[in-house]
Amino acid sequence: MSKADSKFVSLQQAIAKIKTGSTISTCGFVGIGTPEFLLHGLEQRFLETGTPTDIDLVFAAGQGDGQSKGLNRIAHKKLLRRVVGGHWALTPKLGKLALNGDIEAYNLPQGCLSQLLRDTAAGKPGTVSKVGLHTFVDPRIDGGKINDVCTENLVSVVSLTEEEWLFYKAIPIDVAFIRGSYADERGNISLKREALTLDNLSIAMAAKNSGGIVIAQVEGKAPSGILNSREITVPGTFVDYIVEAPSEYHQQTYATSYSSLFSGEIRTTCREPENPETGIRKIIAARAAMELPTSGVINLGIGMPEGIANIARKSGKLETLTLSTEAGSVGGIPQSGLDFGASINADTILDQSQQFDFYDGGGLSMACLGMAEVDQEGNVNVSRFGSKLAGCGGFINISQNSKKVVFVGTFTAGGLEVKFANGKLKILKEGRSHKFVPSVSQITFSGRYSQEMEQKIIYITERCVFKMTPNGLELTEIAPGIDIQADIIDHMGFAPIIRSPKQMDIKVFE
Repeated sequence: MSKADSKFVSLQQAIAKIKTGSTISTCGFVGIGTPEFLLHGLEQRFLETGTPTDIDLVFAAGQGDGQSKGLNRIAHKKLLRRVVGGHWALTPKLGKLALNGDIEAYNLPQGCLSQLLRDTAAGKPGTVSKVGLHTFVDPRIDGGKINDVCTENLVSVVSLTEEEWLFYKAIPIDVAFIRGSYADERGNISLKREALTLDNLSIAMAAKNSGGIVIAQVEGKAPSGILNSREITVPGTFVDYIVEAPSEYHQQTYATSYSSLFSGEIRTTCREPENPETGIRKIIAARAAMELPTSGVINLGIGMPEGIANIARKSGKLETLTLSTEAGSVGGIPQSGLDFGASINADTILDQSQQFDFYDGGGLSMACLGMAEVDQEGNVNVSRFGSKLAGCGGFINISQNSKKVVFVGTFTAGGLEVKFANGKLKILKEGRSHKFVPSVSQITFSGRYSQEMEQKIIYITERCVFKMTPNGLELTEIAPGIDIQADIIDHMGFAPIIRSPKQMDIKVFE
């Protein structure tokens, strides 16, 4: 066996290289690029041998299906010591360990973690960013700590150019878990059939320059010299071990085994959505679509914001706009659900850190994001409420730096039912939980800081619209048939500013 061939090893041989106390970084976005087979192997070794233990895990984007796949596989006490992650909603098993205090747990912005991995590779002491200021990530609030078990401060406030910045401390990487489509005999990794490139290169370089190892999961082996050098994302000199994964552990997304549309190998005409928006979601999406600019780059968040693209596409509004996702896609049609992150007909795919460079620099004309809680100062919480740990993901990067932010969501949550008939919106059944509260449980978006940055902020629900002002939220629009006192104010934890609200455009209800 040649030295090059020796890089191809069994799953068991690769996982055996991981030592107790190692810091592992994994690449992935939901199910795209997630090294499922390697995570499965790590779990199996721990369950069978009790080793390795005390692992520190670092990840930027959420990697899981909300149940048992992805990082949920390695959510075991003793296996993990500390977890630093951006998005936690898709990894409820990890979230349970964090909320129970079984591990040290931190939630930091997805974009900052992605950039931090790149800066760690470059040998820098950390990443300097304004992202996170005046949110729960700010060390003057929580410092991104999820529980009281955390002892180390990973974020600090620094002064540069007579301005406040946050400094995210570098985290050396001992083991990198990356994933590609093919590896040749020299260990060069091609991502030709993957939907995204993500942080594969940054994580690999971070591990190598930290004195660590890189383990790659691929679906097949290619002869030396076959792969086009322009298609190689991670050169073989950065790769130590390669494991070929069975197809069931190497789906393109958790919802799709493989689509040449997602890999960009073919293009297609714009397809109608399989599940067009209806009811409350359609009303909110239609009203939000009216806020789209005539040109520019847009980010639409996961969940309710996804419906905006469907409605805007039908009206022809998307012809002059460029949709993007924090995962790296620019242009095309972003997908939803467990395909989220993939895009059909994308103009290009950037590395995740590159996309966040563009976002953080103010490149977004508009972002449309969800909202779980909103308070009288315009603060928004989407990261933690009650016993649920969702995490901020890329929300802070996106919301804090977009020129215009449109938050969308139902006015109340849990069982809300409405009906539009005879030109009026009627509340058939009110939701059990209020979203507009005196004070949010956690600040994921700072209304006060947004005013300092002169952002345009709008909050859209099915029955009314608010805008952010220097003095708080102002009620600007009301759905036809809605009573301000009975249907709005009585279900809020504070009194909004009311001057002369107008009626919401009747077209959004038809």
